[in-house]
Amino acid sequence: MDRKKRKLESGDRQDDDRLRILDSFEGFKVKSVISENSRCKTAVIHGELDGKDAIVLLERKPFNLSNVSNYFTEETGLENTLKNDIYGTYDAYPPKVENAVKAVVIHPATEKHVQKYTDQERYIVHETPSLYEQWVYNILEKKKEADRIVYEDTDPDTGFILLPDMKWDRTDTSALYLVAIVHKHNIKSLRDLDTGSLPLLQNILKKGLKAIQDTYDIPASKLNVYIHYQPSYYHFHVHFTNVKFEAPGFGADRAHLLADVINNIQLYGDFYKKKTLTFLVREQEDLYMKFKDAGYFDCSEEVSVEK
Repeated sequence: MDRKKRKLESGDRQDDDRLRILDSFEGFKVKSVISENSRCKTAVIHGELDGKDAIVLLERKPFNLSNVSNYFTEETGLENTLKNDIYGTYDAYPPKVENAVKAVVIHPATEKHVQKYTDQERYIVHETPSLYEQWVYNILEKKKEADRIVYEDTDPDTGFILLPDMKWDRTDTSALYLVAIVHKHNIKSLRDLDTGSLPLLQNILKKGLKAIQDTYDIPASKLNVYIHYQPSYYHFHVHFTNVKFEAPGFGADRAHLLADVINNIQLYGDFYKKKTLTFLVREQEDLYMKFKDAGYFDCSEEVSVEK
């Protein structure tokens, strides 16, 4: 008998919650909308399911243009909101088959999940190399599980695994989002990269692009490949997204194109160990509190962040 099935039959409630596949939101109680992005058509709901906290990420799915004719039938209701000569604006209500919303469910959710997805005030930080040295070693994040692997290079120094990000449904390639996670454990972020990192970075770029071309038939010219700073977790990883997809975190305040990173290091081997890096922090993050407690937001001069 399958190990997971045995656990379910044994009455292990925690495993039951983690393995349960929902067929509806019956019994779900909404507590609050903790985040919303009208441009990206997303919302994050904090609620309760079976007496435990739950986080639901809602996202409008892209139009299925192969079946676009489904929208133009008597099943699509129209409500006029504006009429000006030949121009009319309507709220359209398409048939159920074309009205799906993607929902990512985290259940049971922890307080850390709630904090992560709650919309918060954001603050700009201009981080000097010495500021980085003072706080980075105090932040510990576990590496995400490497399931659903699309490609793997097992080399301990230059190898990585390539897998879909949770934000991608793995069907709509126009919203393709993959992450390459390196096997090495001594690289936490962009700050750690130098000349010795070039073989790893070049390998990720070359083999990652080829794997996506071979698997999804998407060429390098249609992909954004970049590194987040600050990253969401401190085990080095690289993002691959379709240029059509407006990925969260692709702004100038966070994303660094991998090709540019490689070029900068080729020009100056210690580029990212010396460069002042600009990024946003949110007011409930530990990192924001470290900068705030050190008086960073009260002055423009470099401050000391206590370890």
